[in-house]
Amino acid sequence: MTEFNKNPDREWIKQRLIGASVCVLFVFASLFFRLIYLQIIKGEEYRLLSEKNAVRLKSIKPSRGLVFDRNKRLMVDNRPSFNLKIVREDAGDVKKTVKKVAELIQVPFQELMDSIARAGKGTFYKSVTLKSDISREQLAIVEAHKFDLPGIHIDIEPTRHYIYKKTASHILGYIGQINRKELKSGKYPNVRSGDLIGRYGIEKSFEKYLQGKRGGRQIEVDANGRTIKILRTIDPVAGLDLNLTLDLDLQKTAQKLLENKDGAVVAIDPDNGDVLVMASSPNFDQNDFIGGISSKKWKVLITDPGKPMINKAIQAEYPPASTYKIITSFAALEEKHIDINTTTYCPGFFKYGNRVYRCWNKRGHGELSIIDALAQSCDVFYYQAGVTTGVDALAQYARGSGLGKKTGIMLGNEKKGLIPTSAWKKKRYNESWQGGETLSVAIGQSYDLVTPLQMAVLMAAVGNGGTLYRPRIVKTIEDSHGKIVKKIEPQITGGLPASKETLHIVRTALLKVVQGKRGTARGIRLKNVEIAGKTGTAQVFSIKKDEKIKTEDLKYSLRDHAWFVSYAPAENPVIAIAVIIEHGEHGSTTAAPIAGALIEQYTQDFSTEEILTE
Repeated sequence: MTEFNKNPDREWIKQRLIGASVCVLFVFASLFFRLIYLQIIKGEEYRLLSEKNAVRLKSIKPSRGLVFDRNKRLMVDNRPSFNLKIVREDAGDVKKTVKKVAELIQVPFQELMDSIARAGKGTFYKSVTLKSDISREQLAIVEAHKFDLPGIHIDIEPTRHYIYKKTASHILGYIGQINRKELKSGKYPNVRSGDLIGRYGIEKSFEKYLQGKRGGRQIEVDANGRTIKILRTIDPVAGLDLNLTLDLDLQKTAQKLLENKDGAVVAIDPDNGDVLVMASSPNFDQNDFIGGISSKKWKVLITDPGKPMINKAIQAEYPPASTYKIITSFAALEEKHIDINTTTYCPGFFKYGNRVYRCWNKRGHGELSIIDALAQSCDVFYYQAGVTTGVDALAQYARGSGLGKKTGIMLGNEKKGLIPTSAWKKKRYNESWQGGETLSVAIGQSYDLVTPLQMAVLMAAVGNGGTLYRPRIVKTIEDSHGKIVKKIEPQITGGLPASKETLHIVRTALLKVVQGKRGTARGIRLKNVEIAGKTGTAQVFSIKKDEKIKTEDLKYSLRDHAWFVSYAPAENPVIAIAVIIEHGEHGSTTAAPIAGALIEQYTQDFSTEEILTE
């Protein structure tokens, strides 16, 4: 028995069994304590983390509201956009994953990393947009490698589509990605990081109506962030639709007539202030801004000497030139310095002090009344009328006619122009006003500055009998079912500082500008429509009287601007137009024909509409 117990083989087996038992006990003890740690000590924390990993709340973007013209023609809608996104919690090594995506779709790595940085630190479990509106080729590549790209997914979301390239770009505007400062401002409660908001035009001015409300989806995902099951969905609410006052066909015509020219055209309905046309040239393609405009295209836009990113209808200020003689007429007639029978002899020049001020007609106009002086745009007549009236009285009538202040149109960055006074000059330059300066002001030169929109509003008021309207760009705002949510009514802002008698005199003269034998715009007469208007040539570069420089020898940038303002039909107008062509030299030959073509088209369409309505 003793010998058996001392058997070395049995001793070895016994020791091995004891060792194995100790190891098994140690493993089970470790597992037991680990379970206690996980279930009891860390149980609540890991439970919440597990739920967050398994169930995600996915935001659903709303569609922006649609935009229609006055005839319910769709101008701006939405199309599907493929947006590349990442959930950092699912991506593992974020930089490694992003670098791989960047190489696959051939986008700079830093550009994608910048998108993550802009999203901020509080988006670890949320989708962050790496790149909006990727191409179908890029989409196919990402889908083909999706199992190698943890945390990367594609969302199909609605994005803007401007149907008519470059048409009304300065009115419609464009959208761009919201930045961190704007997110923190609290002005955009329904917007998240990576979302697009209005940056320009009505896209910006009417952002709160166009944006819509977010929806959401509760989804179950696997360890790589891929969707397993949709648990619950709350549908988004689309943005509201805008019905503009704009006439799409007329807008297209205006832009075509402005091709290869720098300038602006504004057309207004005199009966209510509706903006029928607002064209600025050169323009831009709003679709380039969707998904972020490339640095190359942006550089081209901002370095273009024609300044395509400026809405020249409301943001550019020009000397009104001879179109301002309408204001001088109001002031001189109302202040009783002249009347319908007053005549002035024009020899082609006017002496004031020790200076000689020339008329544009060097041979002179002869003896003229106010009607013929305005029709033929005689400078000498208006030099005398301006001097007797005075700069401060001229300013009073100009401001009363809507110049020198914003029109109030619902578009951003409108300029107010400048109407000088003696007090203004003293404050601005600490110098007294000189009488000779009044001569220049009276014919729309010197310090005078106006916008094309202001001049269109003025002509609409002259045409309708004296009522100034706030320009209206949006008529109604509707929901997706066509129910009107908000109606923007025409708004009267005042009346012209001119009596019926004064208006009758001025209107008679403006009619003779086009219809008279010696009118400065007689070349644009139409067979069936009488046009009333006024030409203007705004001096850009002053040529001394002893210098003989031909216009064609001047640099393009130094040539005069060309104006034409008008309304038609003259007796009962349905449209008022202001046209400015930068460096176009003569209003009668470059600006007036554009207005004539638009009037001809619109009055024909207007007559057709009346017949159909009857």
